[in-house]
Amino acid sequence: MKVLLLLVFATLSFQYGDSAMSEAQMKAALKLVRNVCQPKFKTTNEQIDAMHNGDWGMEKNAKCYLWCILNMHKLISKENTFEWETGVATLTAQAPESLRPTAVASIQNCKDAVKTPSDKCLAAYEIAHCIYLDNPEKYFLP
Repeated sequence: MKVLLLLVFATLSFQYGDSAMSEAQMKAALKLVRNVCQPKFKTTNEQIDAMHNGDWGMEKNAKCYLWCILNMHKLISKENTFEWETGVATLTAQAPESLRPTAVASIQNCKDAVKTPSDKCLAAYEIAHCIYLDNPEKYFLP
């Protein structure tokens, strides 16, 4: 029954409302992903904060945290390539207008960021680091 109600709500919201998330919804979604990935790889708040402040000299667990985030959003393939087209499509459909143009541009600018596909955590780091460097003020990964 709960699934049916959720399906009806989702259908109505897409038909009658703006399908893009609000800023608050986006923050809540990112927080949820962070809360799932952070404990899996024992990533500290300090490690995540350092990354958001431009310190990308991180340990393996923090790089694997980035893999988890990209994996949850279906932005990294099993071959550890960047699924940038999925990122553009998702951001175009769901991101708040205030984030959409810069985020889409960063995704497109980083489509070839993966240099080390043999290591999933390092590949995720390369993608996230590229997105950060493309526009540090508008970095959007949790």
